[in-house]
Amino acid sequence: MTLLASPPRRLFLALWPPPGVAEALATHAGRWQWPEAARRTANDRLHVTLHYIGDVPMAGLPRLQQALPRGWEGCTLRLDHAEVWRGGIAVLEALQVPAPLAGLHARLADVLRAQGLRVEERRFRPHVTLARHAQGARPPDGFEPLAWQVAPRYLLVRSLPGGRGYPPVQCFG
Repeated sequence: MTLLASPPRRLFLALWPPPGVAEALATHAGRWQWPEAARRTANDRLHVTLHYIGDVPMAGLPRLQQALPRGWEGCTLRLDHAEVWRGGIAVLEALQVPAPLAGLHARLADVLRAQGLRVEERRFRPHVTLARHAQGARPPDGFEPLAWQVAPRYLLVRSLPGGRGYPPVQCFG
């Protein structure tokens, strides 16, 4: 009898908002004008992705978890720009990346590369995805920027197949 290897896990690193910030994000998203085809992000899934890792074999997960830094100093992230990106992705983003967050992003990229994992080469644009298929969506007029006091922690998260959720694997910090 041959045992099948366990399937790989699709992973990403993220900042998850505390309840008050999550509520403010949901309120902001609720004030947009959405086209019928828009698929809004569920309130409990609103987050900032630091790095999308992709499929990691279960056997490699402990090594990755051991290599990731345990924490960072935290920062204030000012989400001050609402836009619909090409491809119909509606976002609330930070036009300025705080230095501590840029440093964390770079350290995590170094760790991922050292683990032989792919790292996105585009400029880091911290954002919260509010909806997909949102071509023609309009953000609220004159909204107040959202200031998020980001705790000195981040999460390793699993993306379940078929959009069934994002259970945390481990918290660092």
